[in-house]
Amino acid sequence: MRFSSFAKSFFVFFAFFCAAVGSIMAADDASIELPSPDKTISVVITAAGKLKYSLCVDGKPVLSESKLGLQFRNGLTFGQNVEVVKAERKSVDSTWENLFGKRRQVRNNYNELRLILREKSTSPNLFEVVFRAFDDGVGFRYVLPKQDGLEQFVLTKELTEFAFAENYSCFVGKQDQGFQGPQEWEFKPGKLSDLKAKSIVGLPLLVQTPTAWVAVLEADLCDWSGMWLAGADDKNEIAKNGVTVGVKLAPRRDGQGLVKAQAPQASPWRTLMIGRQPGRLVESDLVANLSEPCKLKDVSWIRPGKMAWDHWWSGDVKMDTATLKQYIQLAADMGWPYQLIDWQWYGDYNKPNSDITKVNPDVDMDEVRRFAAEKGVKLWVWLYWTDVDRNDAYIKAFDLYKQWGIVGVKIDFMDRDDQEMVDWYEKITLAAAERQLMVNFHGAFKTSGFNRTYPNQITREGVLGNEYNRFSKSVTPAHKVMLPFTRYLAGPADFTPGGFLNRQPEKFKVDVKAAQTQGTRAAELALFVLYDSPICCVCDHPSHYRNQPGVDFLKVVPTVWDDTRVLEAEVGKYLVLARRSGNEWYIGALTDGNARDFEVKLNFLGEKSRKARIWKDAADSQTAPERLETEDRDVSASDILKLHLASGGGCVARIQ
Repeated sequence: MRFSSFAKSFFVFFAFFCAAVGSIMAADDASIELPSPDKTISVVITAAGKLKYSLCVDGKPVLSESKLGLQFRNGLTFGQNVEVVKAERKSVDSTWENLFGKRRQVRNNYNELRLILREKSTSPNLFEVVFRAFDDGVGFRYVLPKQDGLEQFVLTKELTEFAFAENYSCFVGKQDQGFQGPQEWEFKPGKLSDLKAKSIVGLPLLVQTPTAWVAVLEADLCDWSGMWLAGADDKNEIAKNGVTVGVKLAPRRDGQGLVKAQAPQASPWRTLMIGRQPGRLVESDLVANLSEPCKLKDVSWIRPGKMAWDHWWSGDVKMDTATLKQYIQLAADMGWPYQLIDWQWYGDYNKPNSDITKVNPDVDMDEVRRFAAEKGVKLWVWLYWTDVDRNDAYIKAFDLYKQWGIVGVKIDFMDRDDQEMVDWYEKITLAAAERQLMVNFHGAFKTSGFNRTYPNQITREGVLGNEYNRFSKSVTPAHKVMLPFTRYLAGPADFTPGGFLNRQPEKFKVDVKAAQTQGTRAAELALFVLYDSPICCVCDHPSHYRNQPGVDFLKVVPTVWDDTRVLEAEVGKYLVLARRSGNEWYIGALTDGNARDFEVKLNFLGEKSRKARIWKDAADSQTAPERLETEDRDVSASDILKLHLASGGGCVARIQ
């Protein structure tokens, strides 16, 4: 059960009027405004009769009046006919330390409005709606206090809407399998009106308005069902009043509605990330700020880093002792702390007799562990989720893994985000934390700040990543540069970068024996800077790295950062990013199918002169994408770094 209590504090509030919705605010006294700290974002909540809200950015409407509410199995509906019992305000401006993210010191600055409401339509029940307005977005959630008739509840529908003022352009992650699936999709351009009532659209939804970019997300998803989106039912309403996008929740498997819980209970935050330029979205910590702070007393054992991966992706890999040693040696040679022992190490999986405490006879686990310890490499193991869940097998297995010195588990193929599965994630993560095991969920739903609350759940998949190169042509240069503006807004993702068989798209072939990647070698290196994943699983075969240009970069690039700054950005077309780790800066640049030139100002470096090493597309990378050039030079804050990126190309730099 998740419930957050809110301290009662008041601050002097000066009205900030949004001209576009001024008539709404003046219509009755129950319209209450909440501005962001810098007063550029304004939310107006109407709480007389039907519960609604609207949103303005820089004085211009982004969301028209949008419904709020919840519907329950017992016939009770919240949001139909409400009155305000009490309104409480507070302001927060604090910082917290994130050891596993895009910046070390995170500012958490918002204005909050907490409305205690009485629903008059069916019974005099109380509920709460809490809004927080940040300079980079808005979050709101429902809170259900414990009261007569609501000790337990079954939610059957969430009435939340996002009524966009116009039929804006957007990027949509479409889902063709209902609520089932691993949430691995491309984000396609379109119009909001393309979302139909029967659609099931995954998050995030990225919307381009004339004023700002808006990403619809959720935060602090726990003991609730995952949020999806669908279009409006009334086509005439679309034509007259913009486009309304509604919320859908994944249904429970036991037939108990969408959410079955006990009060007090709080929903996840429905989140609107806002940036005037798309790069501001990439820099945002909004999802993390809206999530519950870390609940683990000690996180010193949670250590980010890169890992080698003995996976079917990188070749005709066998599951035996010799193969595992080969990858452990790769990790040792590269200075990576981890090696992942992937599927079939315990034999058959996802079968009634599968046993995650037994070892495939072809694997001498004692020898593998001895060799890894000798090389200074820690081990992770892969598990199929049903084998973990069956008869609570994880309890005995996790105890055994701790005895073995295993440091992490990769759990796969859940392919759902209904409430029962969301709760299962938390149960497994807590059990792993008790044994000091990190967790990487694959076949997973997108993250929503859970990694702040339980940082041992250090990354997860939920992304159409490099795995797809084994059987698909969908991981294009355009797709790869789209992800930082879409999936990665939700949080870390295990894309598994590092494919060194680089091909331009017209030469790319699906090869089941040795997977290729689309784009240049320098572009593949750039993924290590552009993508957030504290544990970074590096995908290719040891033989593909040996004596290859760019492999030296994989030895030094970090996986977590002290600062992140976007230098150049256009959604789905290009991104240039600077990241700081300690006293070093890293630059990553990536482009789609078009060659591009950039002039990157280095004014973030400070006063001292520095040494830079640059890995960039070679003059012939357009036809020989595995080639790259390196350059060593002195740089200072007054310099401009001129970069040329080939089609599907990239660039990285390390500045010491």
